[in-house]
Amino acid sequence: MKNRSYSDSRRFAAKPLARLMAQCLGTGLAMASLGVAAQTATKSLQEVVVTDQAAAIGGLQKTYSGGQLARGGDLGILGRTDLMDVPFSTTNYTAALIENQQALNISDVVMSDASVRTLQARGGYGEDFQIRGFAVGMRDVSLNGLYGLVPSTRVPLEMIERVEVLKGPGSLTNGVGPNGSVGGNINLVTKRAGDEPLTRVTGTYMGQSQFGTHLDVGRRFGTDNQWGVRANGVWRNGEGNIDGGRQRLGLGSLGLDFAGDKLRWSLDALATDGKTAEFRPQVGFRSGITSVPAVPDPRLNFYPGTELTDKAKTVISRLEYDLSDSTTVYGGVGYTNSKTFQHFPGAWGTEPDSQGNFSVSNGLYDEYNKTTSADVGLRTHFKTGSVGHTLVLSANHMARETGYFYTSTGSTPSNLYNPSPLPAITTPRLAPSKTADLTQQSVAIADTMAFADNRVLLTLGLRDQTINQKSVNGSTAYKASAITPLAGLVFKASRDTSVYTNYTAGLQAGGIAGVGTLNEGQVFAPQKTKQIEIGVKKDWGMLMTQAALFQITQPSSVTENQVYSFGGEQRNRGLELTTYGELQRGLRLMASAAFLDAKLTRTNNAANQGNDANGVPKRTFNVGLDWDTPWVSGLSLNGRVIHTAAMYFDPANQLRMPNWTRMDIGARYRTKISNQPVVLRASLENVADKAYWVTSTNPSYATVGAPRTLMLSAQIDF
Repeated sequence: MKNRSYSDSRRFAAKPLARLMAQCLGTGLAMASLGVAAQTATKSLQEVVVTDQAAAIGGLQKTYSGGQLARGGDLGILGRTDLMDVPFSTTNYTAALIENQQALNISDVVMSDASVRTLQARGGYGEDFQIRGFAVGMRDVSLNGLYGLVPSTRVPLEMIERVEVLKGPGSLTNGVGPNGSVGGNINLVTKRAGDEPLTRVTGTYMGQSQFGTHLDVGRRFGTDNQWGVRANGVWRNGEGNIDGGRQRLGLGSLGLDFAGDKLRWSLDALATDGKTAEFRPQVGFRSGITSVPAVPDPRLNFYPGTELTDKAKTVISRLEYDLSDSTTVYGGVGYTNSKTFQHFPGAWGTEPDSQGNFSVSNGLYDEYNKTTSADVGLRTHFKTGSVGHTLVLSANHMARETGYFYTSTGSTPSNLYNPSPLPAITTPRLAPSKTADLTQQSVAIADTMAFADNRVLLTLGLRDQTINQKSVNGSTAYKASAITPLAGLVFKASRDTSVYTNYTAGLQAGGIAGVGTLNEGQVFAPQKTKQIEIGVKKDWGMLMTQAALFQITQPSSVTENQVYSFGGEQRNRGLELTTYGELQRGLRLMASAAFLDAKLTRTNNAANQGNDANGVPKRTFNVGLDWDTPWVSGLSLNGRVIHTAAMYFDPANQLRMPNWTRMDIGARYRTKISNQPVVLRASLENVADKAYWVTSTNPSYATVGAPRTLMLSAQIDF
């Protein structure tokens, strides 16, 4: 059999031979027996043939031993590649892990990596993340490789096949997200139909009194099963994990795809409609206090009366066409219209003191976002002498219109442990008006060169990014450009060992010197967050281990002697250790540790110079096991421990947030009822009912971690 690229493997997976093998072996995983690796002399990135049918159709990397993670993921301009061939640290979670953890949101999944922490808790307004000590906002999560298409709140995972995490700045690989996050990137990959017909119904329960139903249907048809349809529908409603609250969600998604010999095409359409009453609140702390208020009851909303309605409609399409065996053109375009309507109380006047006393106001904040996002590119493979090249040319474009309506009341005294009724809102609720108009566009080029029989891979690239924040209603316009580089080197010391290093950058909009500064009106170019990293990856056959050392420096704005500039800096240095796979057949492991030294190396306030960066823990640890018990066929037990060290809440390092440790346990049982496959799952999150503060950064807020929560589900395939 000749070597194949991942696009070849998708066509191959749809052929009658694959279906015949699946029938003969009685499983949709029959392709695993082929063990085919796609590696040609002219291709510098090893593109591995996938194993399971859904991945084969979607062109995804195959799953690693144990099935919880994949061997690689989508790195934007560099394509879908094996993790051993790229000069980055990545983690790629599969649908199997999502299902077995009963994950409802991205946070449930990515928290399995010690380098990633979530900045909001279950039942909160939405989701935000921290990667390598830097905040990554929800709007900077990409969908099928395109930014700006997910809402600001949360994305249900029932329609998602993979959650892919790139650790470290990724402006070259993926472009710049609309909010300019620099710590890393999270990419969501939507589901595709596999060769085997699927009709799956799942009933769910989450304490307290929240019930749900999920229908997942997939079919392929046409010549060689070239056409596919995957539909998902979800309805959840009930109290959840805040007393007197309600968390309602409706989701409908449809995924179509065509996997031809030269042409691959996909279309995803989805709509969500959610409403949360009594969502988990966030709060700051009063300046100058030195002791943290005791954690309130996790089932209490200390802003009683919060309400959030979020709606989103999204459509996205991608296309690839092989001009020849060595050259492929690709492109994608997506559009989303998302809206949020919320009662937004807050401690605006006086934030809580050490005894929990504060003043609370009530407000309305309604917002809409209309975003169009697109990319186009050409990828070609060729040789110059003995050197193989993978050359990519790419362009990205994103346009986002934002509008909001906001009004608030006066404040009234309250307390975290005995909250007061919120002041009544008497202001009329008006329709949101346009307040921001953002356009981002870029062009990029990258070449991965393969030397010494593909044992040395050198990647060089540049992206020219323009950020254009247009003037709306008299706001100050901003338009500037910057070039971000990438230099990455992979040395394959052996077939199973890769040593890598990279120099890359993240990008965020610069600023404009304001009124009262001596350089008033000066426009600053987009600011570069620079990373230097070195790491090693080792594949032991059933266990993957990774270690990475990195330094990231992020500039920040300061005003000194009445001159505005980007003379501030935060420097994060860290060590990451990761291992996952199978310790032995049926015993799956995910373990990781991160050690961070985050410092304010240049500040506007000399007193804060050299302080720890606020909101960044020095140590985080994760250990998770999933075990197929030998004494009961079909029974599996799992557990996970998550630890986050203490951190400072403020740049002055006066208020220290305590560390916290959470343990989750679960079980699942696979059986057949009336010859239909059935999976029963049970999970208990935060077993000890630990009450703890979850701290966010930029700006600094804290929210209460979710209480002990029981989750049950029953899944049946027809």
